[in-house]
Amino acid sequence: MVLLCIAVMLIVRAALLRFLQAWARKTETKIDDIFISSLRFPSLFWAVALAITIGIALSDLPEKYSLTITRTIQLLVVLSVTIAAANLAGRLFSNYIHSRHLPFPTTGLAYGIIKGVIYLIGFLIMLTTLGISIAPLLTALGVGGLAVALALQDTLTNLFAGIHILVEKSVRVGDFVRLETGQEGYVEDITWRTTRVRMLPNNMVVIPNSKLSQSTVTNYYLPEKRMSLLIPISVAYGSDPDRIERVLIEEAKDGAANTPGLLADPEPFVRFIPGFGESSLDFTLICQVAEFTDQYLAQHILRKRIYQRFLAEGIEIPFPQRTVHLREERSAG
Repeated sequence: MVLLCIAVMLIVRAALLRFLQAWARKTETKIDDIFISSLRFPSLFWAVALAITIGIALSDLPEKYSLTITRTIQLLVVLSVTIAAANLAGRLFSNYIHSRHLPFPTTGLAYGIIKGVIYLIGFLIMLTTLGISIAPLLTALGVGGLAVALALQDTLTNLFAGIHILVEKSVRVGDFVRLETGQEGYVEDITWRTTRVRMLPNNMVVIPNSKLSQSTVTNYYLPEKRMSLLIPISVAYGSDPDRIERVLIEEAKDGAANTPGLLADPEPFVRFIPGFGESSLDFTLICQVAEFTDQYLAQHILRKRIYQRFLAEGIEIPFPQRTVHLREERSAG
C-alpha cells in the first residue's frame, strides 16, 4: 500500500511540475521560474512523505510505530521546507539585486542574515514538533547570549557596523571609493566582518567594518557616477587668452567624439584659473567623464591632442626660468 501511494504521488508531482513549467514559460517575470526551480527537489520529499503518511493511515501498523514514523516524516518535511525557503529567499534576493542592475549579485552579509533567520525559525519549529518547549531554551540563550556578546565584542561590533553600512547605503557593492588612507578601488563585497575593496592593480584591501564605518570615505559613485575632470594648462606670457580658450574647447569637443567615457554633454569649458603664474598663464580645462576610471584615458588623449594643436598653432608651452640681474659695485675714490 505504501509503495502504491508513493508511485501515485510521484506521478502527480511530475504532472504538476510539468504544468507549472509550461505556465512559467508564458510569463515574462523570472520569479515564477525561481519558485519552480527552488521547489523541484524538496517537492520530491514532500510527495514521498505524503504518500507514506497516507499509506500508514490505511495500513494496520501498530500505533507506536506509526507515531514514530509520522514524527520522523514531520521533522524531515520541516527540514526540507526550511532549506527550500532559505534557498528561495536567497535566489529572490539575488534576482532583486540583478533587477537594480548592480554589478554584483549580492553581499555576503545580507545573504547570510536572510538564510540564518530562516534556518533559526526552522530549527525552533523542529523543536516544537519534537515536543520540546522553546521557552527555557530562549531564556538560556538570553543569559548565554550576554556572555557570548562580551566574549565576541569585536566580532559583533563589525557585524552591526556592516549592517549599518548596508542600511545607510553610503558604501555599496560595486561603488568606487577612496579610503582615508589613500587606497582606492571597487567595493567587492560587504561580509559579516569585513569589507573588501579591489584596487585598480587587482589587489584586495580587507577592512574591518567597524574601521570603515568610523573613517572618512570618498564615494565616487554618489550621488552619481558622472564627475568633473579638471586639466591644468599653462602657456607663455603674451598668449591671447581668448585664443587659448577657443583652442582648448575645440580639442575637448573633438576628443569627446572619439574618447570612451569622455562626455560631450555638458559642454566642456575653460577658466583662466589659477591665472598669473611665475612663468606662465595658467588655465583650467573642465569637462565631464562617465565615471572615475574614465579620467585616465580621457586625460591621456586630451593632453596629446592639446600638445599637437599647440605645436601646430605656434603656442608656446613655457618652462620655469629666472632672470638674474648683476649689479657691479664701484669702489669709492
